[in-house]
Amino acid sequence: MADIVFLKNVERDLNTVLTVGTFDGVHAGHKVLINSVISSAKERNARSVIVTFDPHPRDIINPGSDGIRLLSTLEERSELLADLEVDEMVVIPFDRDFSLLTSEQFVRDIVWEKIGVKEFVIGYDHHFGRNREGTIETVQRLGEELGFKSSVVSKQEVGDKTVSSTAIRNAIQKEGDMLLAASFLERYYILNGTVVHGDKRGKQIGYPTANIQPQNTKKIVPKRGVYAVWLRVDGKYHGGMMNIGVRPTFEGEQETLEVNIFDFDKNIYGKEVQIQFVDRIRDERSFKGVEQLKAQLRSDETNARMNLKNHSPDIAKQFK
Repeated sequence: MADIVFLKNVERDLNTVLTVGTFDGVHAGHKVLINSVISSAKERNARSVIVTFDPHPRDIINPGSDGIRLLSTLEERSELLADLEVDEMVVIPFDRDFSLLTSEQFVRDIVWEKIGVKEFVIGYDHHFGRNREGTIETVQRLGEELGFKSSVVSKQEVGDKTVSSTAIRNAIQKEGDMLLAASFLERYYILNGTVVHGDKRGKQIGYPTANIQPQNTKKIVPKRGVYAVWLRVDGKYHGGMMNIGVRPTFEGEQETLEVNIFDFDKNIYGKEVQIQFVDRIRDERSFKGVEQLKAQLRSDETNARMNLKNHSPDIAKQFK
């Protein structure tokens, strides 16, 4: 895990290469920027720092909305940055007062005075500060004045779509397209949760399920439907199929996340698990009766097992 350092505890070091952003998901586009920071820091024998925010700025700037759903928690971001060999993740508590800082105040008072910087790496389209007034030109001008270098990273794309956290959220929430999301993230989308008691209905029809309660209510839950997944529990991975929905065949109302774990019969109530979403099998739908549902589940299991044969668990991205 990259060291998580909150702004109040950061040690000022002018021999620092850094960049600033929310970096939700640490996706392929983010990694180009981050790798530029790391590469330059190694060349300069400097500290590599990613400056990020918590909570997500949109939750503070648009408090009347339902809030933004996260691709990664703060801890998950730290793990992903550690994989990339970032030295420190500096977290700025984002509140109303901070949101009122001008871009110049942010660079002078936070980046320069509190964190320290030798090189500021910025994305081609990055805007920051009050009303998003800060631009590349702001960083370049202040760099010349204060004595740090500014570097710009150009636009990056994956396939024919620009990589963005918004595009990934749409792929997961609106389309349930986990393969597209994985291509943007360069890993499976993960959801950490706790196994809780359900109504045991799955066991009654021959497909026992583990009910998953997400650990962080701000994390994105994929579009309703059935998915091929890897579930990690007690450090081991098991294939399975997950249903996200209200179980219309049984006239359910509350959305549940239930995973049928293949070839598994252990009691894991209360255990913390990680779900890696591999691919979407089908939409949620209602069936005329239990027998029709069971026939569909057998088909789903076959499809999920075949899918998982071609997609190994992403063991390198197992978050604690």
